[in-house]
Amino acid sequence: MEQYRIEKDGLGEIEVPESAYYGAGTMRAVNNFIDSGLRLPPGFIQALALIKKHAAEVNHQLGLLPDEIAGAVSRAARETQEGQFRDHFVVDVFQTGSGTSTNMNMNEVLASRANEILTGKRGGKSPVHPNDHVNLGQSSNDVIPSAIHLAALNAVQHDLQPSLFILWENLDEKASEFQDVKKIGRTHLQDAVPITLGQEFSGYAQQIDWGLERIERLGSPLKELALGGTAVGNGLNTHPDFASQIILALSRETDLGLRVASNHFMAQATQDAAVEASGVLKTLAVSLVKIANDIRWLASGPRCGLGEINLPALQPGSSIMPGKVNPVIPESVLQISAQVVGNDAAITLGGQGGYFELNLMLPVIGYNLLQSIDLLASGAENFALKCIKGITANKEKCAENIEKSLALATYLVPRLGYDRATAVAKKAQASAKNVLDIVREEGLLTEEEIAALYDEM
Repeated sequence: MEQYRIEKDGLGEIEVPESAYYGAGTMRAVNNFIDSGLRLPPGFIQALALIKKHAAEVNHQLGLLPDEIAGAVSRAARETQEGQFRDHFVVDVFQTGSGTSTNMNMNEVLASRANEILTGKRGGKSPVHPNDHVNLGQSSNDVIPSAIHLAALNAVQHDLQPSLFILWENLDEKASEFQDVKKIGRTHLQDAVPITLGQEFSGYAQQIDWGLERIERLGSPLKELALGGTAVGNGLNTHPDFASQIILALSRETDLGLRVASNHFMAQATQDAAVEASGVLKTLAVSLVKIANDIRWLASGPRCGLGEINLPALQPGSSIMPGKVNPVIPESVLQISAQVVGNDAAITLGGQGGYFELNLMLPVIGYNLLQSIDLLASGAENFALKCIKGITANKEKCAENIEKSLALATYLVPRLGYDRATAVAKKAQASAKNVLDIVREEGLLTEEEIAALYDEM
């Protein structure tokens, strides 16, 4: 596609696609903001186009748009949903806080395409006008918050939840596979009493199970859409039936259980639902950090670390040390989680950007929320299929660690008392012997009692 350059106020020139689809409004919008290179993601653009499609159809049903205009706008919006005109959405994330520039970018793209459908000529404001027809009954102030909710719900349902289920399934399978592999437990990074590797993995699986439950609950507030509130929440210049009809149509197409906002003033003045959703995503990120860190520590070595599990080798881990294989997938999960926690901080600050009847941080909230969902979805599936699925247990190392652990003295407490068991542990440590070696040397337990002790582990 040909490019042309426009002057940005005091910031030099940038390149944007040459397209008759743009009206003067979008060009001015591009001219007035920085070019960070960040754009609202495809999922957001698809959600916004979906809203515009149903807005045209509902306004037609309400007798507010003639057949040919409603049909052309609906068709243009459907094409945009399908990924056409992707390069025509040029407005930076860091724009006006209401997202008006992006809303008008969409209005102009759809009006221009609708005019081409009707007249064969792109661009212009006749017969289809970007404000009078495409934006009829709407405001950026109710459309953009609704598009954020719609895009987030869609990404959660179709991307994040399936990926998390795959991760849970693989962790749960490992919990069953390793249920009889005894290993040393650890608290404070020190040896603790033995558990099984399966029990350890069952804890990881439960974390993801709880994550899935939390994500299921977060959907409820996101299902409320601000559509119908227009500029300040009182529904000025929109048909009284517009909100209920468009949200019913959106709900039928997406199967997301959408509903009209219980209070339009709250829905437009705040982004509490997005902040809550981000908090759930942050919690999930923290869960993944715990699991990824444990996995890489358990696999540390292979000869001078814990080495209780083996990870699938995906790539050489060092440019200088031959044969070294690093835990690259857990490390990628840790970085994803760090980004999600950072995004949550930005979204939290964005949630504080509600002043009177409008939140003025909508683009940055939408961008970060959708990025977090996307990162967690791709990261969870990658973690499951390229790491967890291929983990094997190093049973010999697990047994060896139990045998030499001083934590076995804990099992002596009911038989010898705390003080005497402590003395055994200290003597074993000083002599570099195992706890049970000291027990045998000093005749503290019979072989039958030692065997019973093993059975308790």
